[in-house]
Amino acid sequence: IPYDSPRGRAICGAISALMTGIAYATSAEMASEFGAFPAYQHNAEDMLRVIRNHRRAAHGNAAGYEALSITPLPLDHAHLGEYALSEAAKAAWDKAEALGNAHGYRNAQVSVVAPTGTIGLIMDCDTTGIEPDFALVKHKTLAGGGYFRIINRSVPSALRVLGYDEETADQIERYATGHGTLVGAPAINHDSLTELGFCKSVLDSLEQALGSAFELRFAFNKWTLGEDFCLNVLNLSKEQINDPTFDFLPAMGFSQKDIEAANIYCCGAMTLEGAPNLREEHLAVFDCATPCGRLGTRHLSAESHIRMMAASQPFISGAISKTINLPANATVEECTDAYMLSWRLGLKANALYRDGSKLSQPLSVLALGDELEEEIEELPQVAQTVKVTERIVEQVFMHAGTRRRLPDRRKGYTQKAIVGGHKIYLRTGEFEDGNLGEIFLDMHKEGAAFRSLMNNFAIAISIGLQYGVPLEEYTDAFTFTRFEPAGLVEGNQAIKMSTSILDYIFRELAISYLGRSDLSHAEASDLLPDTIGRGEGEESFAEQDEESIAAAISHNGTSAGYVRSNLIMLNGGASANGGSASSHLRAVTDNGVEVSNFAGAAGGPGGSTATAAVLDINDEQDLTTQDLELERIRRARMRGYEGEACMECGNFTLVRNGTCMKCDTCGSTSGCS
Repeated sequence: IPYDSPRGRAICGAISALMTGIAYATSAEMASEFGAFPAYQHNAEDMLRVIRNHRRAAHGNAAGYEALSITPLPLDHAHLGEYALSEAAKAAWDKAEALGNAHGYRNAQVSVVAPTGTIGLIMDCDTTGIEPDFALVKHKTLAGGGYFRIINRSVPSALRVLGYDEETADQIERYATGHGTLVGAPAINHDSLTELGFCKSVLDSLEQALGSAFELRFAFNKWTLGEDFCLNVLNLSKEQINDPTFDFLPAMGFSQKDIEAANIYCCGAMTLEGAPNLREEHLAVFDCATPCGRLGTRHLSAESHIRMMAASQPFISGAISKTINLPANATVEECTDAYMLSWRLGLKANALYRDGSKLSQPLSVLALGDELEEEIEELPQVAQTVKVTERIVEQVFMHAGTRRRLPDRRKGYTQKAIVGGHKIYLRTGEFEDGNLGEIFLDMHKEGAAFRSLMNNFAIAISIGLQYGVPLEEYTDAFTFTRFEPAGLVEGNQAIKMSTSILDYIFRELAISYLGRSDLSHAEASDLLPDTIGRGEGEESFAEQDEESIAAAISHNGTSAGYVRSNLIMLNGGASANGGSASSHLRAVTDNGVEVSNFAGAAGGPGGSTATAAVLDINDEQDLTTQDLELERIRRARMRGYEGEACMECGNFTLVRNGTCMKCDTCGSTSGCS
């Protein structure tokens, strides 16, 4: 039965109606013994109205639904063709309504279609739920290593039901999966290879490799054939056989047409399109979510997915989580049409996925071209982007990292603290852009061995930073490590407790250079120089003049990493004639603090220049909207926020937790525990 057919949708709706109807009838029977669910009495009228609407859909009624603006698709008994299944579905909902009126229901909802399209493969199922097959041929991993090709188990049975004899069905299956050998293959076979100098031992080695090869050309390499054979018999150069992109078959004199024919015979076409003796009218039965193999062109449309879901939705308590596959060249208008059709047909959920929209996906169609450039030119524009990105990633990892040198005169800060009674000095060095480039560690009055270990550890971290290792990686690796010395931290504004020296060091660096306030033990706003506090003991602070305030700020503001007073200093100077002059430069820091720089008078040679930084107490309105937005985005991405609001507390602090979401603020999840 084709997936995209009225009968296929009718059978899906009938099975859904039968399962959910019996489940509600059973729930009513349970309610007769144990009582209905706690909130049933407050919701009984609406609950029974929903059951009546389900029953009307099961009986195939097109009208008469209660309190619905979008009417569901009723069960199509005319195309069902199964009288027993049709009557069973109607009887199930008749019983569910009758028992519910008498006893209520033990369960508010009894059925939902879970996202099991990918997990079904692990369960050795061709497909589960109402998900169509993704592909007809799959590669299964063997316990002892290697792969073997297997056609979906529904294909052989479907061919028998369609009336094909055993021999014809076997030919069709072999066309899709391949024979796994070159014996009897067109163009490239044992006879043609023997003429090229292949001996029995080389052919045996080749045959063994062909059993698990995805493509014919993958079996022809120096490891399978032997390096001596490639150099002395095939007359290939060392550069050629060591080049991973080199294709042996064209170099051996075979044409592209010969290679394609032999590849289909040996490794399979991965599709039934073009299979010998397969009738055209039967192709629709084997249509999949995406085109199969490199020769396949047929695939199920987005509309067929949506209409199948619409056939099942009237008989499902909750929503249907099923991927609606779109090709890589799908347009925005096609996505809009899919959403609109879903709404008109009464679906509760819609999950569109455009093929290749992520660089990694659980299932993908195997389509390897002979030359990367030729393949990219033939792909649609969206697929070109994905392929070029993959190539760039590969090239990046093929080259060794280069060391980025620090300037000879560099900024940084020194932080003194006492961790568990042990005094430690942390000194940083920064690149020109303010990013961390090196650290120095010194333990006061410790033994020579321990101090040397800390010094060399700092050197190792510094070298890693200069070779491009992200500070985030070090932070994730070393925070929350537990060993002595550990305990209370003195002398640090943000950190009050650490589980080890390394935990303290990378907490400090993450707070200062990554903005990781989640690793701090104090509120980030309380560490800023413009905080107003709670007003306690305000009278005990003596008033300070502007010069002393500016001097304190400028002392802390020379490093971009010191976020507690992250100020940018603009150095002024004397006028050209040595007389009095003043220049007023203003800058806004990352924390929204405005800094003013006044260049004062200098009386001739040897005169002094008075530079003051005056703090303008303003809030984040002084920070440009664009800079503030970029900073918030950077911090949110660094913490893994997905950009969705929590259903419990409303904060946009949801992070990925397996297949679900978890809120960093309140701890609630989106359905998984």
